Amino acid sequence: MSDFWSGYIIAIIAINIIGCAALLFFTRRKKSGAEENETTGHVYDGIEEYDNPLPRWWLWMFYITIIFSVIYLILYPGLGKFEGVLGWTQTKQYEEEVATADEKYLPLFEQYSAMSIEDLQNEPEALDMGQSIFANTCFGCHGADGRGGIGFPNLTDDEWIYGGTPDDIVYSITEGRQGAMPPWGETLGEEKLSAVLHYVLSENEVERTYREELVEEGRTTYQTYCKACHAEDLSGNPAMGAPNLKDDVWLHGGSISMIKNTIRNGVNANMPPHDKILGKHKIHLVAAYVYSLSHGDEEQSN
Repeated sequence: MSDFWSGYIIAIIAINIIGCAALLFFTRRKKSGAEENETTGHVYDGIEEYDNPLPRWWLWMFYITIIFSVIYLILYPGLGKFEGVLGWTQTKQYEEEVATADEKYLPLFEQYSAMSIEDLQNEPEALDMGQSIFANTCFGCHGADGRGGIGFPNLTDDEWIYGGTPDDIVYSITEGRQGAMPPWGETLGEEKLSAVLHYVLSENEVERTYREELVEEGRTTYQTYCKACHAEDLSGNPAMGAPNLKDDVWLHGGSISMIKNTIRNGVNANMPPHDKILGKHKIHLVAAYVYSLSHGDEEQSN
């Protein structure tokens, strides 16, 4: 902040405080010559408004408020570039709280980081910590229960676009994922787009009505434009983030209109990296919790 704007802010605050104090001071008593029980002339529903000063107790409450504001602005930042005599800042308080938390929890984080994600499935405290971090960081996209929504993967099933091994999950959280499908509407045109749609429906495990006369044309179009990402058999490609088109999981909606819209307009499904947000210890715990959402029963049975 420049000195000009700092001075401008200080001046505005000082004028307001002095103005409030002056207003209270000069209206604390009746005007000389004023009659007893004189009214302002305002009348509403037969009720007249007296022109009396504020009660003393109320007046002193305002004075105390002004005094408090002056003391606060001396101790803490609020006057432009002036940092306050205590030197308090949000950053400093945050760093102190983080240091206190690290002193308390870091040994536990390091203990759990030394364990494999599979072994952490038998550590309820570790999974609870992972769930707490997940709830604070990940619920906005994946939901509080990890079931996601349209455009955000369900983390509780066995379908993983980028792979569901512990290493895959850790990588996804740490580095993020850049998922994108280009729009094919102009390239294919509506006729070929519909043919591809009905071919995909014919191969999908969910039984739905499709137009058989379009399947062969859709197969040919799919092999030309789509198999490079989604594989020849529609099973997808985790290395490219291309979903399996044969199962009943549809990240961007499974209705015919939604699937058609996805092919026509393409999608962008990016997950930001969380390495700087969480750090490796917390990522390890979150990965263990996410892994437990789809493997918990299996690990417990083993």
